[in-house]
Amino acid sequence: METQILLVTPPFTQLNTPYPGTVYLKGFLNTKNISSYQSDLGIEVILKLFSKQGLIDLFNFIDRSDLVLGENSQRIFALKDDYIHTVDSVISFLQGKNPTLANAIVHDDFLPQASRFSQLNELDWAFGSMGFQDKAKHFATLYLEDLSDFIIETVDENFGFSRYAERLGRSANSFDELYQKLNEDPTYIDQITLKLLKDLIQKTNPKIVGFSVPFPGNLYSTFRCAQYIKQNYPQIKIVMGGGFPNTELRSVSDVRVFQFFDFINLDDGEAPTEQLIRYVNGEISASELKRTFLLKNNEVVYINNPLIKDYKQSQVGCPDYSNINLNQYISVIEVVNPMHRLWSDGRWNKLTMAHGCYWGKCTFCDISLDYIKIYEPIAAKEIVDRMEQLIATTGNSGFHFVDEAAPPALMREVAIEIIKRKLTVSWWTNIRFEKNFTLDLCRLLKASGCIAVSGGLEVASDRLLKLIDKGVTVEQVARVNRNFTEAGIMVHAYLMYGFPTQTAQETIDSLEMVRQMFEVGIMQSGFWHQFAMTAHSPVGLEPEAFDVINLSKEIGTFANNDLVHKEKSGAVHDKFSFGLKKSLFNYMHGLCFDFELQEWFDFKIPRTKIPHDYIVSVLESEGFPTFKSTQKVVWLGTKPVLEHFTKHKKGRTFEKARINVHSKNDLLQIDVDKEVGEWFVQFCNDLKISPKGTLSFQQMKTSFEAQTNEDFEPFIFSKQGEQLRDFGLLIV
Repeated sequence: METQILLVTPPFTQLNTPYPGTVYLKGFLNTKNISSYQSDLGIEVILKLFSKQGLIDLFNFIDRSDLVLGENSQRIFALKDDYIHTVDSVISFLQGKNPTLANAIVHDDFLPQASRFSQLNELDWAFGSMGFQDKAKHFATLYLEDLSDFIIETVDENFGFSRYAERLGRSANSFDELYQKLNEDPTYIDQITLKLLKDLIQKTNPKIVGFSVPFPGNLYSTFRCAQYIKQNYPQIKIVMGGGFPNTELRSVSDVRVFQFFDFINLDDGEAPTEQLIRYVNGEISASELKRTFLLKNNEVVYINNPLIKDYKQSQVGCPDYSNINLNQYISVIEVVNPMHRLWSDGRWNKLTMAHGCYWGKCTFCDISLDYIKIYEPIAAKEIVDRMEQLIATTGNSGFHFVDEAAPPALMREVAIEIIKRKLTVSWWTNIRFEKNFTLDLCRLLKASGCIAVSGGLEVASDRLLKLIDKGVTVEQVARVNRNFTEAGIMVHAYLMYGFPTQTAQETIDSLEMVRQMFEVGIMQSGFWHQFAMTAHSPVGLEPEAFDVINLSKEIGTFANNDLVHKEKSGAVHDKFSFGLKKSLFNYMHGLCFDFELQEWFDFKIPRTKIPHDYIVSVLESEGFPTFKSTQKVVWLGTKPVLEHFTKHKKGRTFEKARINVHSKNDLLQIDVDKEVGEWFVQFCNDLKISPKGTLSFQQMKTSFEAQTNEDFEPFIFSKQGEQLRDFGLLIV
């Protein structure tokens, strides 16, 4: 049967889970009854290469060549029989199919070891917090990285597990270098890729092949695959879409690109892909294409028919993982970083709560592009419907919401819906550290299965946060982080250095803020990025307003996004990189908090101006919470049981009640006035029969005052009220 479109993720993105581009698009095409097939070519190449036969072929190829091997590669080649003997069982272990092998991996002389294992002695302290299976996964990962080093030295200098020939795609202002590389013979890795691609095309017989290219590290392989199709299947039309063209190829004009591709689509892929299929089928003219580049009269033209509307998020269907064997993915532990663990370990279904970013103001971000600028949330009920559908089709109950920044109000509704349906799931997402993340909301998110959040603290300096237009302050970030941490949700912070006008003093003060947040335990993971100026961000569009000079004056004929720039002040930020990253690595593992900041740098730095107890004082100075009448009330506890008793004091008798509530690991017993106890039991019952499992704060207050003839505020802020709120009476 002829497939209308074959959707391909080219090598390489992630080893542990499919990248969602083709999965989302296939889900949409299902709603249109358009036949499609999808493949993650990256994981297939990895499994072909890292197999018994794959290593036999590799070592035979090296044996026949006249390569002069370096010391490390000589060792690996000498141990080739050990690698060939162990590789299938190691891959099976990393796929979760052979957990008992962990014993052999960790204890026995099972794995051959080359240079990557030399770092193990330095990491011994980290394994204290690592489980036995994790330690084995880390060993197995080092084993694969040794083989990767061997491949890089012997057959393909551009090889990498999650990126391939990435340098050729980064800031490729001109197509020349990539074009030259494509005119050379295919590499050893290319040959494996192209053989698998050939099998795939013969199996599916597609009219169109669509390549999803999220990163620079997919670009070279995409072009190599497209070249092969053009040479061997000239009747097939080829289109590229995804994150890389969306940001980098918006002004592509080099006609040589279209020796490889017939079309390039930008931004949301649903409407452009549907129109493209109709065009290839002869149903519409080229003038009806949507956000599509093509070659016309030997010139690159861009067609974007304004009458063709994009689809609402409610119309795009549920992501579809069919055709992809989810059991083939491998979980690795590359670095002992809690958030990077989530990225590379375990299978996550990808979903989106809201299209675009609800904030949309950060000056370093590409907020002028539609995929960020156009904000459209999906209804909570629909999101959870899709979660249930994906659990049924994939067998996996872990979710990564890939939002730019998930909106707190929508996260609340999704959490309530998950709890109402009694779903058992784990999920994590990206957020803004904004004040709406109260302790109660964080507890609700935790109860629904939220295990981690990542968000941009960027620069821990209020002046720079204002310049970035982040809409948060350092104080606010600290309090929100404390709320997530107290609720048992891990916090990862994206940190930035080198933002325009940032001084050395601000960089060091920012580091001190980060040090204190780790020391008091309100941040568990982080990563420093150096500021990059992009063409579609406010800084890139108006560099003068930020005292920087754009050195990328010419618009390239190929990729245009990353802009070379310098500061008018002459500040050089690169030198801070090593010290910032090394200190953070130690802070993440609870080490070196007492080191002077100067010890991380081999050049003179200013002394920090931040008081040593700044973060502690911020956390201690927070006032009482205030509640709005429209806030929702949720009860996470079990059904309360009431015991009545009387209490005698100073010759008077008081009617009292004891509220008993069981949790999985505790029993709460609170003595209150009889009317208050009876009100609480009745209110919990009212919550249970309420359609959404919630009532408003005003409804709770009104019912309390009607039943007890007392004011509500003194009770909710009393010790008993606080105990109930700690136990699951949440106001969100």
